[in-house]
Amino acid sequence: MTTDSPLRTRLRSALLEARRARDAETVSTLRTALAALENAEAVPTEARAGALEDAPVGVGATEAERRVLSDADEAAVLDAEIASLQEAGRAYACSVPERALAARQAAQTLRGLREG
Repeated sequence: MTTDSPLRTRLRSALLEARRARDAETVSTLRTALAALENAEAVPTEARAGALEDAPVGVGATEAERRVLSDADEAAVLDAEIASLQEAGRAYACSVPERALAARQAAQTLRGLREG
């Protein structure tokens, strides 16, 4: 269940602007952040093995409920994405400076949107 929180609204607006500007790096960063939020809503399912005949059939038969994230939960997910990008920037600093710069810029983009 996707919510229209202020953070997601800012991310989606920035994504639209980046797509219009054909800024591939920013588009990738924002899509990754939005996907992380969507993934955080996933609820663990029961893993079952069984006969194929017992498998659910039909549109929506395998859909599962989603968690509703609070604003604090969403901020924590985005903070984790920012931390991951910062770590990537440090890891690439000596070996691939271009990727290090891209990771730091991506972290800065998300940080700016996180703060509103």
